Amino acid sequence: MTNVSFKTLDKVAGPLIFVKGVDNAAYGEMVEIKLPNGERRQGQVLDTSEGLAVVQVFGQTLGLTTTGTSTTFLGETATLAVSDEMLGRVFDGLGNPRDNGPKIISKEKFDLVGSGINPYSREEPSEFIQTGISNIDGMNTLVRGQKLPIMSASGLPHNLLASQIARQAKVLGTEENFSVVFAAIGITSEESNFFIKQFEESGALERTVLFLNLSSDPSMERILTPRLALTTAEFLAYEREMHVLVILTDMTNYCEALREISAAREEVPGRRGYPGYLYTDLASIYERAGKIKGRKGSVTQLPILTMPADDITHPIPDLTGYITEGQIVMSRELHRANVQPPVDVLTSLSRLMNQGIGEGRTREDHRQLADQLYSAYAQGKDARALAAIVGEGALSDLDRKFLDVANNFEQRFVNQGIDENRPIEQTLSIGWELLSDLSENELTRIKPEFIAKYAKADTQWWKKPHDRR
Repeated sequence: MTNVSFKTLDKVAGPLIFVKGVDNAAYGEMVEIKLPNGERRQGQVLDTSEGLAVVQVFGQTLGLTTTGTSTTFLGETATLAVSDEMLGRVFDGLGNPRDNGPKIISKEKFDLVGSGINPYSREEPSEFIQTGISNIDGMNTLVRGQKLPIMSASGLPHNLLASQIARQAKVLGTEENFSVVFAAIGITSEESNFFIKQFEESGALERTVLFLNLSSDPSMERILTPRLALTTAEFLAYEREMHVLVILTDMTNYCEALREISAAREEVPGRRGYPGYLYTDLASIYERAGKIKGRKGSVTQLPILTMPADDITHPIPDLTGYITEGQIVMSRELHRANVQPPVDVLTSLSRLMNQGIGEGRTREDHRQLADQLYSAYAQGKDARALAAIVGEGALSDLDRKFLDVANNFEQRFVNQGIDENRPIEQTLSIGWELLSDLSENELTRIKPEFIAKYAKADTQWWKKPHDRR
């Protein structure tokens, strides 16, 4: 269909309009909508059957009437003009400039839907990305080409964590092009100004593309915003051979927009009222991360979502966990204890961590040191729970040791400043320091040769068990 116009609507329902008499509209086809006052808006075909086209409107439907509104089916799907000039720019949720700069004009246009990476063509992620944040680099390592979500809750500082990762992330030992695509979905104006200020002051804006969809913008824009970001990332990665980190916040707002569309279409709701195709829709976004054999560029994803009622079994975090390769979970308990960023390493996981660490990537002792820290921290938390019942004085000497390790782990390893950028060597050194009060016999997860090599090299306090005073 090419530029076919219709002068009336069948009905308007929330963010959707229904057009009768459309014989061959295509799914995803773009539609231009002209209001009675001459104003023009964009839309996209969501469904078409038996001569009826369902169109979602990217913008408010206020002012649309069934008799005075005309629609023109443009015969093409949604595309984005892409260019190197997008770096350092700020756009709205529809891809229009928000920074008073010129509109991007380019012959290169990419489809917003993108194309899934053939599993056979995928290259296994294996390169360490240093975020400068110890609880991620040391315990839940991010690997180039991975999709690793951050699961937060209302009121927790996930935006601070996101901006810190965006500013500090880099690949060690290379001079390769590294850029960030940052998409904010349904955020407040205050948060928008915060992100822009953070990137400008740190100088990271020069290598960053920002897409900002505000909470005051129409919710239908939220359907496009992550796809605009990923289309830009794929252009930079596969056409310009850059390594791109994509940060999407907040995916919960995206899912709420999906539920709104589903309700307007009167679909049978699934869990918690979300559409039954929520899993498939989220997969169409998350699966656009990865590396392709024979291509130098890569797309790494850090989607951020807030868990409604702090419930990790809610459909959004639950389905996200099935699709992605681990999760970084933020803790309200640590936040109350003024530990920033409040990441709970025991409930967090990076399934690709082993591919990105070890000799030649981080350091040969990394895996075993992380395992020992996990073990000691878990035993320390058990001792803390026991002390809450019987009192700390009733704990054994060994329990008190592990309790000290747990307290120091939270205050010295997890806790760090928003502008503190720790190299991986510093993170590993802090890890060894935390284990200083444990004897060699209690370090059951680390090889003796690593203890001899790194405990002494990283610290001055190490003593053999029989030498300890």
